[in-house]
Order: sequence, then C-alpha cells, then structure tokens
Amino acid sequence: MKPMHPDYPLLVKEVRRQLALSQEDLARELGVSYATVNRWENSQAKPSKLARAQLDAFCDRMLKEGRLDLPNQ
Repeated sequence: MKPMHPDYPLLVKEVRRQLALSQEDLARELGVSYATVNRWENSQAKPSKLARAQLDAFCDRMLKEGRLDLPNQ
C-alpha cells in the first residue's frame, strides 16, 4: 500500500472482510484500540501517520502471504 487510499473507511472494511477479522482483531494486529478502528470505518477519524504505516506494513505482509488481494493503490 502506498499513499492513503481516498476512501479509507472502505479500504479498512475490505481488509477486514478479506481476512475475516473483527475490528478488535485488526486493532490488536495494528496496536491500536478497537474504538480507533471503529472510528476509521465510520469516517469519524482519520488514521495518524503512524497508524497508516502500521496498516501499510500489515497489508504488505498479508499481500506477500497471499491472504489479501487489494487493487493497486
């Protein structure tokens, strides 16, 4: 993943859907709170630079493992 996706809430939902993760599971993977992931998905907050980097690294790892199929960013 590269620059922030224009529709970040949908991206986070799609990542969770493909990986069959709850908001709590994804939050645990990224080292953020469940409420943070919930706010991202509901467009109530944008992820910080650090959180975006953590999500990028997580998605890159899942892409390399073949567990995630996202269109090119």
